[in-house]
Amino acid sequence: MKFENLIPVSGGFIHAEGEPVDKNGLERVAVSFGPPHGPVTVRQVEDGIHDAYLSGYDAIIFCGFAFDAAAQDVKHPKIKVFYSHIRPDVLVGDLLKTTSASQLFTVFGEPDIEIKRKKNEYEVILKGVDIYDPLTGEVYSGSGDRIAAWFIDTDYDKRSFCVSQAFFPDSKAWDKLKRALKASIDEDKFELLTSTRSLPFKSGKEKRIAVKVIDHRGNEVMVVREIG
Repeated sequence: MKFENLIPVSGGFIHAEGEPVDKNGLERVAVSFGPPHGPVTVRQVEDGIHDAYLSGYDAIIFCGFAFDAAAQDVKHPKIKVFYSHIRPDVLVGDLLKTTSASQLFTVFGEPDIEIKRKKNEYEVILKGVDIYDPLTGEVYSGSGDRIAAWFIDTDYDKRSFCVSQAFFPDSKAWDKLKRALKASIDEDKFELLTSTRSLPFKSGKEKRIAVKVIDHRGNEVMVVREIG
């Protein structure tokens, strides 16, 4: 989304407002930024949407380095809600190159996963994630094998994400390591490490799993699913 102007706003959970170049029914858009060292929370989203509605905005964009999974489930019948991930590079300040390709904000959807059940065990298949390209304005689907890393919490309690399984699908990133290890590498185990399919696991006490995906820019997004 490109803005004609973006003006700082003080007070509350709305930090800026602007007018989009391509309106598409959106005259005024609010922007809310998350903390530098933490996720955008459910409270921030709920309060931000409430403030945006009372102030007459058509939409609100929440920008953050990470998002609580439940925060992305908050909806409003009259306010459009968008989530934009900020690249961690922005924290290094003046060390960044100011080129047209240096996009610090990336909008992408929740991971596309499939859960398979075999008797009393489950497997998760990572199919990919939808990513918005700010240079072209197009949304494309990134396949699972192009993801930098993905993790599963097989017993997610909605408070803290604990890694139960970890995978790094981009096999090209491991080429140097494979050459360095040479004959000492176990190809079968290495293939499991780069898989987009999890190892079998049993349902935990919470009956809930969370899958966190990290792209090559360091952005992360998470999806939560209930299981039997």
